[in-house]
Amino acid sequence: MAERAGRGAASAVNAVRRWAGRPAWTRRTDGPGRSAWTRGRVLAGTAVVTALLLSFHGSVPNRVAGLGSLLESFLPWLGAVVVVLLVLALVRRSAFALVAVLLPAAAWTYHFGPLLLPAPDPGAGDLVVVQHNVSDENTDPAGTARALARAEPDLIALEELVPPALEVYAKTLAPEYPYRTVRGTVGLWSRYPLTGSRPLDIKPRGIHEEWERGLRTVAHTPRGEVAVLVAHLPSVRVGASGLASSWRDESARLLGDALAAEELRRAVLLGDLNGTVDDRALAPLTTRLHVAERGLALSFPAGFPLARIDQVMARAGTVGVIRTLPATGSDHLPVAARIDWD
Repeated sequence: MAERAGRGAASAVNAVRRWAGRPAWTRRTDGPGRSAWTRGRVLAGTAVVTALLLSFHGSVPNRVAGLGSLLESFLPWLGAVVVVLLVLALVRRSAFALVAVLLPAAAWTYHFGPLLLPAPDPGAGDLVVVQHNVSDENTDPAGTARALARAEPDLIALEELVPPALEVYAKTLAPEYPYRTVRGTVGLWSRYPLTGSRPLDIKPRGIHEEWERGLRTVAHTPRGEVAVLVAHLPSVRVGASGLASSWRDESARLLGDALAAEELRRAVLLGDLNGTVDDRALAPLTTRLHVAERGLALSFPAGFPLARIDQVMARAGTVGVIRTLPATGSDHLPVAARIDWD
């Protein structure tokens, strides 16, 4: 009896030694028949779904609760899902899941990787612009104006301008930006002369109160005339019924029509568009204009930015890089960009 027990104990010890000596990925820890290439199927499936969402987000329908636009608004954050899947695959010791995670990792890198590359060197003829929704509840408009001027832009576009803050912005910016135009609650300050200023009709049907949130003007820069459009599209709401964005979407289409009718070859659009460049609702704009080639510049909300809804786009020019500026008294972060004209 003792001899059999001793042989059994020795066999068990030898089995443990053989198991420990095998490569970690081939050890069976989940019962008979389960190996690194058979476990982790749920993780692998989740990875494949994530890759499909990154690659074919345009196929997600908007008819159901605006799911397509909602996904596209936070598309970069699928990178966080990739990281979580990678960690879980390592913890699970699943080679199958690890290989599957390569799919969304590659899709995310293809889509967003170029934005993280170093910015090109600034050119002497670049147009430097700042875009900022200053918030109608901003308690320090003078400090906000000074902070924006420190970036030394050529143009400063502001939204949610309300009296008496408007007068403070005008007075504070006047020494360095003597040219300005304001229509409703949007305005533009410029180092260069502005002519031909007029409002843009981007008001959606269904808004009956006074509502003026778009302008068009011409900036006479050293590189020639540039049409400048400043816009503040309607807000969207996320609730139990999904994404409510019909007014924003309609306003984007009207703004796209204005761009299509713009006769000047060079044009720049600055504004709080309440949408990301991946959001299909902004297609009337992104199909006509170049978007930033470098920089994520998440701008909203200022306390914990989740998306860039403050945009700089250009026609006949390249938006080489976009970046956020330090927080002001607004719930948005300002963004600054450089435009290199063709």
